[in-house]
Amino acid sequence: MPEVPGVPDSGDAGLRAANARLRELLAGRDERIAVLEAENAELRERLAGLGAQVEALAAQVKSNSRNSSKPPSSDGLAKPSPKSLRGKSGRRPGRPEGQPGATMQLSDHPDKVVRHRPKACSCCGKPLRKGEVTGTERRQVIDIPPVRAQVTEHQLLTVKCSCGCETKAAAPEDAAAPVQYGPRIMGTGLYLWHGQFLSRDRACQALSELFGCAPSPGALASAARKAAGLLAPAVKAITGRLIAAGVAHFDETGFRVAGRLAWVHSASAGDFALFTVHAKRGKDGMDAAGVLPAFAGIAVHDAWAPYDCYENVAGHALCGAHVLRELVAVTETGTGHDVTWAKQAIDALNALNQAAGAARQAGKAAIDEDFRSKHEDWYRHAAKTGIALNKGRNGALQKKRHALATRMASREADYLRFARDLRVPFSNNAAEQSIRMAKLRIKVSGCMRSMAGAEEFCAIRSYLHTATRHGIGALDAITRALQGNPWIPETG
Repeated sequence: MPEVPGVPDSGDAGLRAANARLRELLAGRDERIAVLEAENAELRERLAGLGAQVEALAAQVKSNSRNSSKPPSSDGLAKPSPKSLRGKSGRRPGRPEGQPGATMQLSDHPDKVVRHRPKACSCCGKPLRKGEVTGTERRQVIDIPPVRAQVTEHQLLTVKCSCGCETKAAAPEDAAAPVQYGPRIMGTGLYLWHGQFLSRDRACQALSELFGCAPSPGALASAARKAAGLLAPAVKAITGRLIAAGVAHFDETGFRVAGRLAWVHSASAGDFALFTVHAKRGKDGMDAAGVLPAFAGIAVHDAWAPYDCYENVAGHALCGAHVLRELVAVTETGTGHDVTWAKQAIDALNALNQAAGAARQAGKAAIDEDFRSKHEDWYRHAAKTGIALNKGRNGALQKKRHALATRMASREADYLRFARDLRVPFSNNAAEQSIRMAKLRIKVSGCMRSMAGAEEFCAIRSYLHTATRHGIGALDAITRALQGNPWIPETG
């Protein structure tokens, strides 16, 4: 084999230099790749963050009163069409078959009768002044005659006795001042103000136009102050009945007072409702209301944490309507398996609610055990799936869904109490409906001028709400209070 000629030293050095140059280029390339990979990772992370923000903003845009705790008034002109989760009942629109109608009927005792006699014969034109009446068709018009305020003068006579002493008659209780408005006109004013939610000035204007007398707004405010003081025994009796209730509803809502945010707290059970106002939303406000600290029944409320501080209650029942709204939000903002587990939980809760309602209507003490067990398992598995799918908690929406599913699992007994104890309703709608009037007051007036005025409003609303639930008209109830004889519910 022929000998390979050796490589000159100059050639070997050139190769080494080229090799070094190539290694330098490779090192630079690797460094550049590392930089690009870092930039890529950063961009991916930023993209994921922006994607989560976009998802959260899209969910915020889709948020409305049907899938969140936002009030219906916030929906504006884009208010979503009603969408029931209960499914179709099969009942057609209109009055149910067999239900009697409500047509106006003729009164057998009219206050006034006007007879209309034809003047001439419709055939020959002869006068009918002396003609025989052969028939009568009755028609009635129901209207209100003009009403004017009546002024009653009380003259306090001074009589001289034979002994020379002069004695003046005592003034009646409803004539304590030389000139004043009576309890009925001021009761009507309070009825318009706090019963029908006119503004104070408009209530005074209505009194002027309806009855020809115009109490000043200050006079109406004084009447409210007087009424609230007279209602103290009734409010105390209402509080006692709520403390003794087996199941009671609790809620709270924001209330503007003296330019600052305060809170109206409500407690209701059956025909009784109590409203109080406090500067705090949490436990301090609940303690001041006076019901929860002594309540030993089942407390129905939303998942607001301060309600759980009361260990004296027999149990808590969380509102099913609230959790349904949260689950609807998951179905409308989530994708894939998130939608599936949320729909499964919705179906389970609705099925149990319908079964509980049917059992109550049939007079049963409980719903079918097998049915309840099956749908409770569906609920339980849905919550576990929601926890597993969102355990990474990447982004605001995943954190929110994970918190929802975790709460559903950890507080299963409270969410499903309505299915296990038929005394307990599915939702806390009773509390939300009763407290809604406080929001209407603020919507009309914008703000209560003082905490004292807000407390007077709550006392009057507690009294009127409870009285009307007992079949006593609000106008009659407030008039009785101003006469010094308020209706007081039985405490037994």
